[in-house]
Amino acid sequence: MKRLTKYRINPDTLLLEKVERSILSWIGRTSAVLFIGIGVGIGFFFLFHWLFPSPEEARLRQQNRMINQQMQVMERRTRQLQTVVNDLGDRDRNLYRVLLGTEPLTRAELTGEAQRTAYYDSIAEISNSRLYARLIQSMDQLEAQVYQQSASYDDLVRATKNQSQRMECIPAIQPVMNKDLKRMASGYGWRVDPVYHVRRFHAGMDFTAPSGTEVMATGNGVVEFVGWKQGYGNTVIINHGFGYETLYAHLSKQLCRVGQQVVRGDIIAEVGSTGKSTGPHLHYEVHVQGQHQDPSNYYFYDLSPEQYDQMLRLTQNSGDMLD
Repeated sequence: MKRLTKYRINPDTLLLEKVERSILSWIGRTSAVLFIGIGVGIGFFFLFHWLFPSPEEARLRQQNRMINQQMQVMERRTRQLQTVVNDLGDRDRNLYRVLLGTEPLTRAELTGEAQRTAYYDSIAEISNSRLYARLIQSMDQLEAQVYQQSASYDDLVRATKNQSQRMECIPAIQPVMNKDLKRMASGYGWRVDPVYHVRRFHAGMDFTAPSGTEVMATGNGVVEFVGWKQGYGNTVIINHGFGYETLYAHLSKQLCRVGQQVVRGDIIAEVGSTGKSTGPHLHYEVHVQGQHQDPSNYYFYDLSPEQYDQMLRLTQNSGDMLD
């Protein structure tokens, strides 16, 4: 094919002149066309690649979308867990500081921040799939741990409430008004029997008082016995639960009935001198799990520390038994 010859008009002479092209000019024009073509081709390639991805790319894009969605779910679960953890922190402060009188753990102690730095650094070296699997596993374990901890706190709160109820039931006051501690005739321990004049074990405390003096329940409970007992005369027994019972003997009058619910301080009887007794007084016993206890250990609610010490000194004296 014959090559075309190009001409141009000379502006000075207004004559046609043959255009002579050098090798460099030809190379430059050819290179420009080539680069433009390559650029257009690459642009079309990426545009086609973006609009019509390969099956592998489509699978990876779908996987990335699923991971992003699951990450959002994990973020919501993390926020929910954080709310629960904050609630546990409030319980921790209340239980330790208010109920137990100790300082709660610090945030660093609770989260172990100082010990986790190396672990966080090692995560950066894990592949995405393994990291995601580990995150899911850790999140599940964390949820289970938070649930168990919350349930444990619930048990502790219930136990604390139960302990509060127990404190209301423990016999904790003197059965007669005796702030001046002048009504104690005989304490717990070995004493001389006033009738048989031999040493025997005195399983309670005797409080001297005029007949008709009010006798109080020393803790919350249920009246278990009202009637006559050999040696004790007119008697009332209260079951306080938690293994505690109290006995009130030598009464002139019983003012309660079997099955009656009583509260600490309720009037249940009047002092008398029935049964084996040498004068008006109240014989008072405390039983724990069926075993006799020294009643002097159970007056901590109505006596100051000084009065309590004085009472202990008085009960250590032999005294005279009245029954």
